[in-house]
Amino acid sequence: MAEAHQAVAFQFTVTPEGIDLQLSHQALSEIYLSGVRSWKKRVIRLKNNVITGVYPASPSSWLFVVIAILATMYTRSDPSMGLIAKIQEHLPVSQSMSSQCQAVLSAVLFSTMLWLLLIFTMRLCLKQLLSYHRWMFEQHGKMSNTTKVWVVSVNFFTTPLLYSYQGSLPNLPVPVVKDTVKRYLESVRPLMDDTQYERTTKLAEEFESSLGNRLQWYLKLKSLWAANYVSDWWEEYVYLRGRSPIMVNSNYYGMDFLFVTPTPIQSARAGNSIHSFFLYRRKLNKEEIKPSRIPGTVIPLCAAQCERIFHTTRIPGEETGKQTHACNFQGQSDGPRKTCTLIPWAKARTKFFSTGLNKRSLDCIEKAAFFVTLDDDEQGMMGDDPAASLDNYAKNLLHGKCYDRWFDKSFSVVFYKNGKCGINAEHSWADAPVLAHVWEYALATDSFQLGYNTEGHCKGEVDSSLPKPQKLNWEITPECEEQISQSLDVAQKLADDIDFHVFSFQEFGKGKVKKCRVSPDAFIQMCLQLAYFRQNNFCLTYEASMTRLFREGRTETVRSCSNESSAFVRAFEGGEAPDVCRRLLRAASEKHQLLYRMAMTGGGIDRHLFCLYVVSKYLGVESPFLKEVLSEPWRLSTSQTGVQQVELFDLVNHPEYISCGGGFGPVADDGYGVSYSLIGDNMINFHISCKHSCPQTDAHKFGSQIKKALHDIINLLSGAQPEPKKPEAGRPEVKKDQ
Repeated sequence: MAEAHQAVAFQFTVTPEGIDLQLSHQALSEIYLSGVRSWKKRVIRLKNNVITGVYPASPSSWLFVVIAILATMYTRSDPSMGLIAKIQEHLPVSQSMSSQCQAVLSAVLFSTMLWLLLIFTMRLCLKQLLSYHRWMFEQHGKMSNTTKVWVVSVNFFTTPLLYSYQGSLPNLPVPVVKDTVKRYLESVRPLMDDTQYERTTKLAEEFESSLGNRLQWYLKLKSLWAANYVSDWWEEYVYLRGRSPIMVNSNYYGMDFLFVTPTPIQSARAGNSIHSFFLYRRKLNKEEIKPSRIPGTVIPLCAAQCERIFHTTRIPGEETGKQTHACNFQGQSDGPRKTCTLIPWAKARTKFFSTGLNKRSLDCIEKAAFFVTLDDDEQGMMGDDPAASLDNYAKNLLHGKCYDRWFDKSFSVVFYKNGKCGINAEHSWADAPVLAHVWEYALATDSFQLGYNTEGHCKGEVDSSLPKPQKLNWEITPECEEQISQSLDVAQKLADDIDFHVFSFQEFGKGKVKKCRVSPDAFIQMCLQLAYFRQNNFCLTYEASMTRLFREGRTETVRSCSNESSAFVRAFEGGEAPDVCRRLLRAASEKHQLLYRMAMTGGGIDRHLFCLYVVSKYLGVESPFLKEVLSEPWRLSTSQTGVQQVELFDLVNHPEYISCGGGFGPVADDGYGVSYSLIGDNMINFHISCKHSCPQTDAHKFGSQIKKALHDIINLLSGAQPEPKKPEAGRPEVKKDQ
C-alpha cells in the first residue's frame, strides 16, 4: 500500500528560441490507457446502477412491454383504456409530426409508465415476501403450506447483482416498548436475587408507563424516515464516539490455514494474497459477487456494508470519529465531521500530520485499498509447543508490536517471515461476516487458483515495466516523537495485559451434536454457560446475531443466559437425574433458538433499548431504568464465525485447508471474549481472551472448563455415564498464576 507511482507526461525548458517541449510517448500512452480504464469502470457502474435500479424487472423487459403495447395498437385494441389517446392530446410536439408518429410516441410513453408501475409493484411484492419470517420459527423438517408457497414465490425472482436487493429489503421494525421491557425482565431474572429483581421490575414498569412511550414516538418517526432506525446511531455512539484505544478493545482478527502454509516465502505469499484481494475488489466494483444469503435458503442479506471494504479509514475526532471512503470516482465521508483536538491521536494528527510531507504520506495510507504489514516474526502452530504458539499467533494478530499495524484502516493484512498470514480489522465500518467473506475468497484464490511453483515462488514472469514501490517519508519532530512514545507505552500496557488461549477441539463436532437433535450453536452456548458457572457463576452473556435480513441491518444481541439455561445448569451441577437434565437441556436449547430467531427478525432487546437511551439523551431527560440497562457489563461476550463460501474449500479431499477462525479482545475488564467456529462435522475452534490484571479470569483455565463442559453435555445427550464429580463442595476460586 505504498504511495502511487507518479508519471511525468511532459517536460519543458525555456530557451532563447522559446519553449522546448519534450513529450514522453510512454507517459502519454499510460495516461490514455488510464483514461480508458476509468471510462470502462464508469460504464460498468452506470450499467449496474440501471440494472439494480429497475430490479426485480430488467431493462430488456421495457422493450418487451413497448413491443407488446405497439402490437395491440395494430390489432385495433386499446389496453390503455383511452390513456394513450389522452397522452397524444397533450403531447407538446410540433404540428409537423404525423398523427401516426404521435400515436407511436404516446404508446411508448404509456408503455414506460406501465413498466415503471410494474417495477414498483414487483418491488413491493418482493419486499412483502422478504418480510415473511415465520419460516424461521417452524420445526425443522416440517414446512407449512404457506412457507412452501412463499419459497416458490421468492424463487420466481432471478439471481441479481450484489446490490439489486437493497431497495426491496424491508425496514427493521421498531418493537413495542411493553414487549421489550417484558423480555428484558425475563433475561435478567437468573442474574438477580428477589430484592434486586423487584427493584428492577419497579424501574421498568415506571419507564414503560411514562417516559417509554414518549421516546418510542421519536423512534417510530425515525423508522418512517430512515432506512434503519438503529445502524447510524450504533456506528456513531458505540464505535466512532468510543474514546478507548481501538486496538484490542474494538478491532478483531482472522487466522490463516491451521495445518498448512502454501509457501514459506513471505514475499510470494504477500504477492499472491494481495493479488487475490484486488481480484475481489474488481468483482466488487462490477457487482459480480452474488448477494450473501442465509445458508441453505434463497433469503438475501443486506450488502450495504460491502461498499466500504476497500479504501476506508477511520479518522479520529473531538467527540466522535468519522469514516472516510475514497473510491475511483469520488471521495466521500460518512459520519459526523468534527474537528479533532482532544484525544491524543486526533490531537497529534491535527498538529503534526495536517500539512506538508506528513500529510501527503498520511493521505497515501488513508486512501489506500488496505494496509499490509511484512512482519519479521514467525507465527502459526509450530515448534515444540504448538498450543502455546497458537496463543502467540492470536495475540500477535490482535495487536502485533503495537506499532506495526494501521488499526484505523478497514483491514490490515499481516504476512509473517515463514509465509503465514492473518488479518486485523477495524470494526466500525462493518461486522465480521463481511470481512470474513473477503478473507475466505483471498485464502482460496491464493492457494487453489494462483498457486506457487515447486520452489514456493509465485507463478508467472516478473513484469519489469511495473513501477517500483516508493518509500513514504515523514518529518518527525521531537515533540511528535514524544507523543508517539507516550501512545506506544499506553498500547504496550494494554497489549501486555491480554491473556489469550486458542485451541482446536477435534474429539467431536457439529455432526455428533446434530445426531442428538440439538442445534450446534445452542449446544455450545449451553457449554459456555456451564463452564462459566463452574468457574464463577451466572453472568450477563452476549452472543452476536445479525439483522441483515433488513436494510442496512448490522447486529443484535442474543442474551444466552436465560431462565431455561440456568435451570439446566443448576440441575446438572446439582446431580439431578439424567432424564431431567436432558429435558431441561432441550428446553434451554429451544429457548436459545427462539431468542436467536427473535433477534434476527427484529424482536431483540438491546438495540431497541439502546436507541431509546439515545433519544433520551437528545431530549435531555434521565431514565434510571435505561441508565442501569446500558451500564450492565457483558462479562461473557461470544460470537460464532461460520464458513460462508463452503464451495471454495474441498474439506473432503483437502481437509487440511481449514482456517482456525478469528477472535477479539474481552469486552469487560473482568470478563471473557469467546469466538468459536464449527468446521466440518468434527472440529470446533475456540478463541478465548481475558485480562491478566483481573484475578477472576484465566483464559487457559476457562478453556479447560469449556472442554470439560463439551464432554459432559455430549455424554448427557448420548446417554453415556458422566465423569465422577470431585468431592470438593462448591465452585473453586480461580486465582491467577503469578
